[in-house]
Amino acid sequence: MAISQHFSITSNTLPSPPYHRMKILIIQTAFIGDVILATALVENLHQHFPQGKIDFLLRKGNEQLLTGHPHIVKVLVWEKKSKYRSLFGLLRTIRREEYHLVINCQRFASSGFLTAFSGAISKMGFRKNPFSFFFSRKMPHNIGDGQHEIVRNHILIAHLVGDPVEKPRLYPSQRDFEKMQALTHGQQYVCIAPTSVWFTKQWPAHKWLALMERLPARLHIYLLGGRGDTVGCDELCTAVGKHRATNLAGQCSFLESAALMQGAAMNYVNDSGPMHIASAMNAPVVAVFCSTVPAFGFGPLSDKSFVVETKVSLPCRPCGLHGYKACPKGHFKCAESIDVEALDFKGMV
Repeated sequence: MAISQHFSITSNTLPSPPYHRMKILIIQTAFIGDVILATALVENLHQHFPQGKIDFLLRKGNEQLLTGHPHIVKVLVWEKKSKYRSLFGLLRTIRREEYHLVINCQRFASSGFLTAFSGAISKMGFRKNPFSFFFSRKMPHNIGDGQHEIVRNHILIAHLVGDPVEKPRLYPSQRDFEKMQALTHGQQYVCIAPTSVWFTKQWPAHKWLALMERLPARLHIYLLGGRGDTVGCDELCTAVGKHRATNLAGQCSFLESAALMQGAAMNYVNDSGPMHIASAMNAPVVAVFCSTVPAFGFGPLSDKSFVVETKVSLPCRPCGLHGYKACPKGHFKCAESIDVEALDFKGMV
């Protein structure tokens, strides 16, 4: 099918084969995991428009996820601390680029504003976006509909690329891999990312410590997290013994962490960013879901992946899409009722 048919507009407004002038912008300015999941669109679009130009817009702080990405030409950064000044500056940049396609993976007004007034030939996004009236193609987005988020995102471009839905992917550099190999010295290891931005998404520290104490002694443990997680991870390392565990919180870039996770015998994570990093590296992973549920559509995608959640029926679970800073009920049973033994799987480590 000709590309002009896909867009339902006059053919003279679009590039001629081999689409070397096709310019595409993907917008995802939410959290780390959301950006990673949106890279599935990059993979699919690159396959179908290999000579096109794909740019990506994200929030400041997440740009290193896409460092050296072979299919992304330019990363645009939204500085949310100066929200509106940055927003209008981005709009000017976007309009100068004269994109043929803008694909908005978010449902909020700011990204909808950029999409609506981008000047792009075709604008794709979700109906829930307040500016979707201006979109060329608007699709439903229903949390809990049984579909993974990468499928919901894929619906935006399905009329262009068809199936299958590609998985997300990150691209650590050779230097990232070499640095992690020098760190591990060829020994077998596991990675644990015990923290989360949201308290109710975070399996309690005493549970993580119990798991660390159960792991075979031959496996060194690397704790991953951001700078704000340093103290908590250091406490776990001290408790289990620093000969057994190394605290890397705040010391590795996203892509270095991705390289390390790919080589791990197993990665133990919460429903948080590191889970999606594992998915993007097809790294083995055990994901612990506390207040949230996999049915929201954000579960792990690795070939070797396991989901662990409470077996207790709790009327308060799930209590929210993103979690809370404290358990609304005060008991946190969705996390406390998960036995450490539930993370033991034959052949995992």
